[in-house]
Amino acid sequence: MSIAKKFMGWVDARYPATETYEYHMSKYYAPKNFNFWYFFGVLSMVVLVNQLVTGIWLTMMFNPSAEGAFASLEYIMRDVKGGWLIRYMHSTGASAFFIVVYLHMFRGLLYGSYQKPRELVWLIGMAIYLCLMAEGFFGYLLPWGNMSFWGAQVILNLPAAIPVIGDGLAEWVKGDYLISGITLNRFFALHVVAIPLILVGLVFMHLVALHHVGSNNPDGIDIKKLKDKNGVPLDGVPFHPYYTVHDMVGIVVFFICFFAVVFFVPEGGGYFLEKPNFEVANPLKTPPHIAPVWYYMPFYAILRAVPSKLGGVIAMGAAIAVLFVLPWLDRSPVRSIRYKGILSKIALAIFVVSFLILGYLGGTASTPTSTIVGRICTILYFLYFLLMPFYTSIEKCKQPPERVTGGH
Repeated sequence: MSIAKKFMGWVDARYPATETYEYHMSKYYAPKNFNFWYFFGVLSMVVLVNQLVTGIWLTMMFNPSAEGAFASLEYIMRDVKGGWLIRYMHSTGASAFFIVVYLHMFRGLLYGSYQKPRELVWLIGMAIYLCLMAEGFFGYLLPWGNMSFWGAQVILNLPAAIPVIGDGLAEWVKGDYLISGITLNRFFALHVVAIPLILVGLVFMHLVALHHVGSNNPDGIDIKKLKDKNGVPLDGVPFHPYYTVHDMVGIVVFFICFFAVVFFVPEGGGYFLEKPNFEVANPLKTPPHIAPVWYYMPFYAILRAVPSKLGGVIAMGAAIAVLFVLPWLDRSPVRSIRYKGILSKIALAIFVVSFLILGYLGGTASTPTSTIVGRICTILYFLYFLLMPFYTSIEKCKQPPERVTGGH
């Protein structure tokens, strides 16, 4: 017996290292027909590692105070060796995180990955999405740029719309009557310590839950139903080495695109890093148009579409909350959009277009026309979910195949 086997035998007697590796990698059988849409799950893990590593290095040199935050960022960008690269990898990574997560969620909608028995996988995924939104918002204030300051001012005043407790709640969140160094300091603590711990824990739970029930596939059929004499799914392949090697292709292409942005357009046309954020926060100078970061824009448009402030806050919260109950709204007998009826396909297309239009409107100045369009798109956004129990139960669906189609 080799030294390596002896060592692993000693470890396995005390810790289930090989058993865990086999359960989650070499003996975890994934459907053999994964397609392009299945790259984004692993890419979200890659971006998470990037954010954690670059975030740790930025923390070493960042000064979380109203007096020193902006200056310390300038110091990182100009005087720290490689500091500009670390900062741009982190700021670009924030947008990349939401891009891959939104596409990952869209794949879930496309192939019914939220349906039984994967409801808990979806719910944990939505909790991850909420944590990402909180993490992004807390980090957005840290550079102490002018757009960060005023954007946070608008968002942190939203709790004030809640009757009775609103003003006290807004003051409690800010830690002061106005956004100040106290707000910055507590946001720094939440951004660097609290939320990342919760996020990593939820990602672990997401993977454990997924590997317990098995991965979905573009056909939306259960590969565990058909097995060979050894109990191996006929339409499954070991995750390692098949998909670890397969995913490397997606990771390489992703990094090519990612670093192209980092090196050539790190500000992302003003969407990744806004022009007013290159100026220090100034309570006396309001930017011409206050807008949140691009990944919050659809929900910001929903907020603005409702005339009443309280109604807007409720609508914005409901737009996120309704995603949590999605597994119980879909009454379709099939999972995948491939085999669903025409009503589901039309509804999903309208939902995606409405979401994209809301995203565009959230980043533009409000006009009478944009307000009307925003209200129409908000209604269409909610109708996708509210009408789902009806159109998914009455439409005629195709019969899914017994075996997966395509694959290796």
